Amino acid sequence: MLLIIDRVQKTYPGGRPVLRDVSLTLDQGQTLALTGESGSGKSTLLNLAAALDSFDGGEITLDGTPLSPLDDAGRAELRRSKVSLVFQQFNLIPSLTVGQNLSFHARLAGTEDAQWSGQLADRLGLLDMLDRYPESLSGGQQQRVAIGRAMAARPKLLLADEPTGNLDETASAKVLDLMLSLVSDTGAALLLVTHSPQIAGRLDAHLRLSGGCIQ
Repeated sequence: MLLIIDRVQKTYPGGRPVLRDVSLTLDQGQTLALTGESGSGKSTLLNLAAALDSFDGGEITLDGTPLSPLDDAGRAELRRSKVSLVFQQFNLIPSLTVGQNLSFHARLAGTEDAQWSGQLADRLGLLDMLDRYPESLSGGQQQRVAIGRAMAARPKLLLADEPTGNLDETASAKVLDLMLSLVSDTGAALLLVTHSPQIAGRLDAHLRLSGGCIQ
């Protein structure tokens, strides 16, 4: 198993439980949709899997490495080397061109590959936009850049939080097609948070969170 989430618990300050003994597994190359109402803990679980936050009980193991013993430096290294994220808010760096944004994560990880970046730009329809800045792009184009940036580092695990939430139906379908194609071709696993049953239905498996528990 690439990702093992075992009886994970998370409580926010003030004592409000967000996740209650949540367990799931994800194989290398598998795609999994996570749905649930707002406030059910979906984004919290994604942040825990990305080693962006700590949990209060249970364990998360990524590619054989338990997360709970890691310090901040260890968590940062794990994110650089094994995990990439795509968000609803594209989170591109406005002062960098499209080409520079595409290579940003890979440079941090020390895995920059100009040939692979070129292939990504081609497949994502970005070759004629590499010298442009994010503010000049449409929402769908910006999300394609964000996906390219995430995949440029060749992650083992791609985490996506409502990646099509800000897009219209046409752009949403194109972005999802591209994401699934790249994940399939690279062998990465995908854990995707979505409110859309249609999107969830296109992934290999689908779990629902309700009240901090897997249903």
